[in-house]
Amino acid sequence: MSTRIYLDHGASTPVHPQVIEKMLPFWTEHYGNPSSSHAHGRSANFALDEARRTIARLMNAQAKEIVFTGCGSESDNLAVRGVMWAARKNGGGNHLITSAIEHEAVLETAVQLRDHFNFDVTILEVDEYGRVAVDDVAAAIRPDTALISIMAANNEIGTLQPIQEIGALAHEHGILFHSDAVQAAATTRWDMQKMPIDLLSFAPHKFYGPKGVGILYVREGVELVSSLTGGGQENGRRSGTVNVAFAVGAAEAFKLAQENREAQLAHYTSLRDQLIAGMMQVVPANEIILTGHPTERLPHHASFALKNMSGNDLLIHLDMAGICASSGSACKTGDPKPSPILETVGLDAAWTTGGLRFTVGSQNSPADIEHVIQTMPTVVEKVRKVSQLFSA
Repeated sequence: MSTRIYLDHGASTPVHPQVIEKMLPFWTEHYGNPSSSHAHGRSANFALDEARRTIARLMNAQAKEIVFTGCGSESDNLAVRGVMWAARKNGGGNHLITSAIEHEAVLETAVQLRDHFNFDVTILEVDEYGRVAVDDVAAAIRPDTALISIMAANNEIGTLQPIQEIGALAHEHGILFHSDAVQAAATTRWDMQKMPIDLLSFAPHKFYGPKGVGILYVREGVELVSSLTGGGQENGRRSGTVNVAFAVGAAEAFKLAQENREAQLAHYTSLRDQLIAGMMQVVPANEIILTGHPTERLPHHASFALKNMSGNDLLIHLDMAGICASSGSACKTGDPKPSPILETVGLDAAWTTGGLRFTVGSQNSPADIEHVIQTMPTVVEKVRKVSQLFSA
């Protein structure tokens, strides 16, 4: 067991050695601009096309439906803003439906569209597990609804959403459906010929690829108004010289994730379940809650709320104990603010500052998890003593 245990793969993963090996030539040998017509440009463009084809093949999609962006947040922004602007341009609707549990890349974009561009936005509430009800989506649909955007899985509490049912409902009404699949990209088998999803956002750094590149699937025929204009790259949907090395790395990371998916799912699920069972055993039952859905959750994701506790302090003490995790807290220093997600699922103020998320990865072992479980009582005790000291 290593001296430091990394359980924050939901934030970012190490880059796989095979991915690094694939990227290297595009910094040193095939460094041309893929828009250039000379030999160096052509070799870069060939690699870019091959990366696009690889991702498309793994999704049962067309290469022209794959758009490379700068990150998962940009993919979300381009999907939501691009569809709504196109709908307005074409007289196709002014109403967007999303949920209160979305990542800020979707939710803040929706709010900006509402507050600064006069779009109508419906933000749906969720149940105590963070699940969106399909009936609530149906009730929110209007004749002018242009887009429904519901994430595949929540980043903070791990809950899986019924995106197949929501997508089917959207299509019944002739409405486009987007899903932020950043957290679920590597653990789901995507078949875009069968799945009722028109736009899908990925971030390769969540599945052992590089940071600084995003993927957006855009079904053929879906129009986007680009928010990044200039050279007209990515078929006019995202201008700017494409980062060929990172696109190649993104494709390789996605290929490895999909090829090894079954083995990884078994590994992740086993560690996740060990972690959940252990945490619920070593922390007193009246001081801990498992957040998110108990079964319909990401296979690598375990999240909790600890009563009357600072998530920020938890992370500091875990880090001092050699354990890397995340908190539901919106602040990294000072007094943590209540987690909007934990508030949304109905937890009261005693619980909303004590969010804690562990996300396991390929390199983690049962011994790692056992060490974390055995360490938690000491960490909790230290955090409580600090809280008592400052509240005295």
